[in-house]
Amino acid sequence: QLQLVESGGGSVQTGGSLRLSCAASESTSQYCITWFRQAPGKEREGVAGDYYLTNYTSDSAKGRFSVSRDNAETTMYLLMNNLKPEDTGMYYCAAAPGGSHCYTDWRLEGNYYYWGQGTRVTVSS
Repeated sequence: QLQLVESGGGSVQTGGSLRLSCAASESTSQYCITWFRQAPGKEREGVAGDYYLTNYTSDSAKGRFSVSRDNAETTMYLLMNNLKPEDTGMYYCAAAPGGSHCYTDWRLEGNYYYWGQGTRVTVSS
C-alpha cells in the first residue's frame, strides 16, 4: 500500500516561499498527485498537482504554486512563492490511480486513495 509523508511546512511572512515535500514508499509514476490544503475553519481544497507532466492549479494558486517530482517519482514537491496569509493551513499530498479523472476531477477528494498526514503552513502578515 502506497504511503505518503509530507514535510517542509513552517512559518513564513507574507511574500515568502516554502517548498513542501511528499515522500512516497514507492514510485508514483502511475498516480496523479495532488496537494490539498485545509485552512482553519474551512473545507479541504485542492491547490495543485500533476499527472504525466501535465500540471493543474487552483485559481488562488495560479502563478504562485508549482509542482514537480524527482526522477524516481518517489518524492513530490510543492513550491509556494509569494505566500499570503490566506495560504495558511494544513497541506496534504494525495495520490489517485492515473486516469482521465486526474485532469477533469482532480479536486474530487473521493478519487484519492492515499493521503499523507499533512504538514502545517502558517503565513503571517
